[in-house]
Amino acid sequence: MTTAPDILCIGSVLWDVIGRATIAMRQGQDVPGRIERLPGGVAMNIAVALGRFGLSPSVLTAIGRDAEGDELLTACDALGVCTRHVYRADNLPTDRYLAVEGANGLIAAIADAHSLEAAGVNILRPLMQGPLGTTDSPYDGLIALDGNLTVALLEEIATNAAFARADLRVAPASPGKADRLLPFLRHPRAVLYVNLEEAGILCQLRFDSAAEAAKTLLRHGAARALVTDGANPACDASAAGLILAKPAAVPVARVTGAGDTFMAAHMAAETTGASREQALDRALAAAATFVSGVEPA
Repeated sequence: MTTAPDILCIGSVLWDVIGRATIAMRQGQDVPGRIERLPGGVAMNIAVALGRFGLSPSVLTAIGRDAEGDELLTACDALGVCTRHVYRADNLPTDRYLAVEGANGLIAAIADAHSLEAAGVNILRPLMQGPLGTTDSPYDGLIALDGNLTVALLEEIATNAAFARADLRVAPASPGKADRLLPFLRHPRAVLYVNLEEAGILCQLRFDSAAEAAKTLLRHGAARALVTDGANPACDASAAGLILAKPAAVPVARVTGAGDTFMAAHMAAETTGASREQALDRALAAAATFVSGVEPA
């Protein structure tokens, strides 16, 4: 891969441990299913999806100098994700994510991203001190950010001169971390990718539709917002107007990573010159395919 990637993905790269059952589940229930471990994390999921769409992504993250970290780097390389600029420290173990899913969606999850949080600004060195950019010669490409970064680090990205020319695409890792995106709510170059619940947390309101949520995000200062609402219509809102599209109805086989796939497909579509309508349609189609469990060709 070249030194300059098509898109930088900044955030969590870790091991996902996901248990899936084919029946609806309730809290405390013990049911048969399948458990798998695979490379994950929001930044990683976005990067892998971008690679499937023909782009060359690179990740900025923290991965431990342990056996799990070595294995994760090997897996990243096999998936076409550049890890040349990853920060590694002897005292930080590789992060992990644990989730349980049923036919009725995500039942519970725990994200252990403590090493990423502890690494802090160290993961940004390639953008601040080279080779990808500096404060005097800022990186001017696409950057996907995820909400697993700390508020302090997100504030640094929002204000540091090294990011003054970047096209920033921002998504929370989960509703519980949605408020971490507040530094980008009034950022002139940030595009927010959120679901209905996350939009409500950012605006401290309750919404009945993606369109209502997206319009309110604009009123709160967002330059552009894409809001999804499960099987209901999604919305892309900016000063240029509102675009609405309804996702295809598909059986739900998995949910973890669906939002990341949506974001990656949307970014990839826009890099090819797709219109806002086309980009939203392609993103919804990619997310629906992912949720259905169909593996991309």
